[in-house]
Amino acid sequence: MDGRVLGLNGVTVRRGGEPLLEGVDWSVSEGERWVVLGPNGAGKTTLLNVASSQLYPTEGGVEILGERLGSVDVFELRPLIGYAGASVAGRIEPGTPVLDLVVSAAYGYLGRFREEYGSPDYGRARALLGHWGVAELADREFHTLSEGERKRVLIARALMSDPELLLLDEPAAGLDLGGREDLVRRLSKLAANVMAPALVVVSHHVEEIPPSFTHVLLVRDGRVVQAGPLDEVMTADNLGETFGLTLKVERDGDRWTAKAV
Repeated sequence: MDGRVLGLNGVTVRRGGEPLLEGVDWSVSEGERWVVLGPNGAGKTTLLNVASSQLYPTEGGVEILGERLGSVDVFELRPLIGYAGASVAGRIEPGTPVLDLVVSAAYGYLGRFREEYGSPDYGRARALLGHWGVAELADREFHTLSEGERKRVLIARALMSDPELLLLDEPAAGLDLGGREDLVRRLSKLAANVMAPALVVVSHHVEEIPPSFTHVLLVRDGRVVQAGPLDEVMTADNLGETFGLTLKVERDGDRWTAKAV
C-alpha cells in the first residue's frame, strides 16, 4: 500500500448534471491528520462519502487502503473505515441503546440484530465510551442524548472496528463553546497517538482545528483550492479564496483563528 491509505485521482461526482465534486486529486498517508475546510455546499460531505466507499464517483479513480473502488467488495472494506456524521445518526432506529450501537460497529452493523457478541466486544465498546467521556450513557437510548453526547458516541462507534482510516463529518457542529473545546481536546489527544488511524475531519471553522493535526484540504464549489501541510496552506490568501472573503488569519500557539477584514 506504500503508506497511502486514501487516493483520489481526478474524481468528479455529478447529480442531475451538476458537479458536486470536479477533478479532485487528494492523497492521505498513514500517520497524517487532515482537516477539510470549506463553505456550505463546497462538497465536503460528498468527498467523505466517496472516501468512505459509500458513493462511487462519476469519473476518476478512488483507492482506499490499497483497494480500488469498483473492483473490491465494499462490505469487506467498510469495517476498516470508521465514519461518523449526521448521515449515520439519521439511520439509527429509535430505541437503540448506546452500547448496542457501538458494539455492533465491530461487524459493520448499525444497531443489534440477531448476532451475538462476546465479552471482549462489550469490553472494548465500554472502554471507547469511557475514553470519549460518555461511559455512563451505555444503557441510554441514543435518541435521548444531547447533541454533544451523540457526537461522542458516534466517534466511539467509528473506532469500534479498530479502523485504518477514520472520517469525521463536522463532529463539532451544533455544540456550544464548552462542548466544542472538550471535543477539540479529545480529538487532539487522538491525533497525537501514533497508533491512531489516519484521520480526516470536516469542518467549517478554523477554530475547530485540533492541535496535533498535520494537513489541510481547502475546497470550494467542488474543487480543491489548496492541499498540504497546515503551516504552508493556512494563509489569508488561500482561506480568502476558499470562503470568498478578505480574511485575517492568525495562529496562537497550536490554535487558529480567522476574521473578516
